[in-house]
Formats: sequence, C-alpha cells, structure tokens
Amino acid sequence: MTVNDILKELESYGDENTKKTLSKHGAKEPFFGVKVQDLKKILKKTKKNHALSLALYDTGNSDAMYLAGLMADEKQVTKQQLQKWVEKAYWYYLCEYTVPWVAAETAFGMELGLEWIESDNEQIASAGWATFANCATVKQDEDLDIKLYSDLLDRVEKEVHQAKNRVGYTMNAFVIATGSGIKALTNKSIEVAKSIGKVEVEMGGTACKVPLATDYIQKIIDKDQIGKKRTAARC
Repeated sequence: MTVNDILKELESYGDENTKKTLSKHGAKEPFFGVKVQDLKKILKKTKKNHALSLALYDTGNSDAMYLAGLMADEKQVTKQQLQKWVEKAYWYYLCEYTVPWVAAETAFGMELGLEWIESDNEQIASAGWATFANCATVKQDEDLDIKLYSDLLDRVEKEVHQAKNRVGYTMNAFVIATGSGIKALTNKSIEVAKSIGKVEVEMGGTACKVPLATDYIQKIIDKDQIGKKRTAARC
C-alpha cells in the first residue's frame, strides 16, 4: 500500500462522532476521526513497515501519524527520526502514546526520555515522562537503571504540582507505572503517590479524570500483578 492508498482508506473509516471527540481532546485538521480498531485493520495489511511509517507521519494527518506509530519498526527507527517525530507530536495522543510507545521499545528509549523531560516544550517533556513509564512496564528490571527511576520519583514528588499541565499528568502516570512495573520501587512509589495526592490537570472540558496513583497501584497489588511486564508498549 502507498501513502495515498492509506489516506483514502483512512478517509473511508472517518467517523464524525469520533472526530468531534478527538477534537475536544486536542486533535486538529487534517484528520478524519478514525477509531483505533479501524486503524488496526489497515495495520493487518501493512504489518511493520518502517519506510511507510515515516511517510505516514510526515503527512501531518493525526490519524496517519497514530497509525505510523503502530506500524513503526522499533529495530529500524533511529534517535534522529524519533526526535523529529516528538517535535511534530502536537497533542497528547501523539506525544504521550504514539512516540513514547515506539521509543520505549527501542534500545535507546531511556536516553531519549532523559533528554525530553528537560524540554521547556510541554509536549516533548510529556513524551519523556511517558517514555520512562512505558520502559518500566515493558523492560525487565535488570535492563532498567533503578537508581535513576528512584531519583525521578523524588523529582516528581518535588515538581509535579508546579509542572505544566500535561507534564503533571505524565508524571503521575510515571509514578503508577514505576510502582506497578518495578518491584524494587513499589513501596517508594506508594509513598510518593501518598505525598503528591491528587494531581490537578485541565482535561480540556472533557469527562476524563486523572487517576489517583495510590488507588491505581493498590489495584495492581490486589491483582498480584506487581512487576508483571507487557510484551509491547504499543496497543
């Protein structure tokens, strides 16, 4: 399939209600409002296709950009390409899911995460925290820098309530992911979660809510799934 073939198929899957919902959350033209299950119908045809994923992301069409993340080959993508992606990730579906998912599945995800969390750009910093969160849930503990994660928990505790809007959201998600995914830091994550309490985030007038980290980690404990890793960040 070519880029034009995929754009035509995306347009055929466009749903007005989905488009209205995504618009409320931050999506901007051009996009068609395609449901994720329909994106995956296209993905079944293309499988992982590195060159095609790069071309789709370059279209600037939000549906195509999200699909590009699902299609990207984590073994071929480069740091330079992901840097380009994160700079174009203008809303949270892209900067908190698409780009971090791919980054976390690479060998250099944490390296990028460290760079991104220092950015003054809200979307890029959010992508950095989301990358660390995803790494915690897909990489084995021996492949993670546990001290770095511990230090980042301390940083969240100090900074989360002064952070930019979506950065605060992803910091909170980082605490949840660290407590859920890294056994050695579960107790510390719980203490940090108790300390920060409820994180206030402006959700663009939608009904979405910020999860309370203490409650979320406790649910994982109750399910006896602490430290259970996912096979992939993308879903």
